Amino acid sequence: MHAPVQTTGHVWDGDLAEYNNPLPTWWVWAFYATIASSLVYWLIYPAWPVGKGFTKGFETITYVNDKGVTKTTHWNTRALLMKEMNQADKQQRPYFEKVESTPYQKIAADPELSNFVTSAGKTLFQDNCAACHQAGGQGKIGFAPNLTDDDWLYGGTYQKIQETITNGRHGYMPPFRDVLSDRQMDDLASYVLSLSGEKADPARAAAGDALFHSETAACYYCHGADAKGRQVLGSANLTDKIWLWADIPADRTLDRKVQDIEWVIAGGLNKGVMPTWKDRLKPEQIKVLTVYVHELGGGK
Repeated sequence: MHAPVQTTGHVWDGDLAEYNNPLPTWWVWAFYATIASSLVYWLIYPAWPVGKGFTKGFETITYVNDKGVTKTTHWNTRALLMKEMNQADKQQRPYFEKVESTPYQKIAADPELSNFVTSAGKTLFQDNCAACHQAGGQGKIGFAPNLTDDDWLYGGTYQKIQETITNGRHGYMPPFRDVLSDRQMDDLASYVLSLSGEKADPARAAAGDALFHSETAACYYCHGADAKGRQVLGSANLTDKIWLWADIPADRTLDRKVQDIEWVIAGGLNKGVMPTWKDRLKPEQIKVLTVYVHELGGGK
């Protein structure tokens, strides 16, 4: 026999009764436990707004800030991040110190250090370099150089890459719109286009050649008589089909390619600026980043 069904005593139409089905005891106590745990949480961690502030709770976090000062503060996500970074730094410190004391050429030959550089260097690159050079280092035409093509404006040795990261770079090319006529800029653009093997009007390219090596435009001062650039100045090699400031895809018309190069000649360049990182990154971080960037393009 089944136990009689418990009702609340409410009956409608003579035979329609309201059953009483209480929640399971375990469920009720679990519900009470969540309320109790929330009260404990409100006491331990920041929770309720009070005026212009908030309750900070009893939980604290101790960490070392960027200046090496030990601080203790109420629990918050920023302090937690700093603490986790301290812990990560403690774990990575021996590797950074080993990289710092190891010559560049020997780092790649050490599998342990090579793996560390790949991991730590990628993180440093994403945090500090990817905004301009893109996540994979492929750069962006008209904005930042491609670091994967082994074409280096200022040199691709370890020492030159380290120098670039440490001190930054500031490329410059003067504008020629007030120096050259439209015809001259068109001739010069045709010559520059022909240097990399692109089709160009032969007569205009010849006139541009003379102008390139003349004292009127004097392009050879920076780009060299052979137009292969000068790393000491960071001037581009104009003969290698690698375009940084003018976008010259193969499917563009000849006139459009000439116009794009002419635009650079007319306006000059004052945006090839890379900030210095010596005040933001530690020497050992710069060295790790140097090796990582060197390997992106198989540096020299």
